[in-house]
Amino acid sequence: MLIYSMTASADGFIADRDGGIDWSAPDDELFQAHLDEVRSLGAYLLGRRLYETMLVWETQPALSESESGAAFAETWRTLPKIVFSRSGAPVQGRARLAEKPLAEEIVTALETTDKPVSIGGAALAAAAIEFGFVDEFRLFRAPVVLGGGTPYFPPVPEQIRMRTLETRTFDSGVVYERYLRVSA
Repeated sequence: MLIYSMTASADGFIADRDGGIDWSAPDDELFQAHLDEVRSLGAYLLGRRLYETMLVWETQPALSESESGAAFAETWRTLPKIVFSRSGAPVQGRARLAEKPLAEEIVTALETTDKPVSIGGAALAAAAIEFGFVDEFRLFRAPVVLGGGTPYFPPVPEQIRMRTLETRTFDSGVVYERYLRVSA
């Protein structure tokens, strides 16, 4: 199963007009939900920018000072990651650069684990959505309107029918929405 999970604003953006995500910083309850989700994964496919953003969990010891921070850092460090980068920027740890086209890397990742695989990064996820690979959409919808930025959903050539699997409201006001892609 391929999942696409990101925090989005109430109006559907995963980053503001300047690429910022500071508005999406999780409280402890939400951080635990993210940790639980990452623990459930067998692999993560991500673009270079998201990889570089998440690299702090492998390089910044201060993030591991709390129990939950240490748990997330350890989980992230040990998770196999496939990074898509046009520049071929170096990666480290359990990450490797993608060697094949996206569709082939998705199939390979799904075949190498019995756990869900996640995809992240707006452009990469958009391509996977267009190819019809994303099975599950997970949004952590923050109570903020950005008015523009990077959309969670790319423009799609046709409707994507979904069934709601779960919703949950966190104390912070963030609403978790989990959808399964269904056939038309």
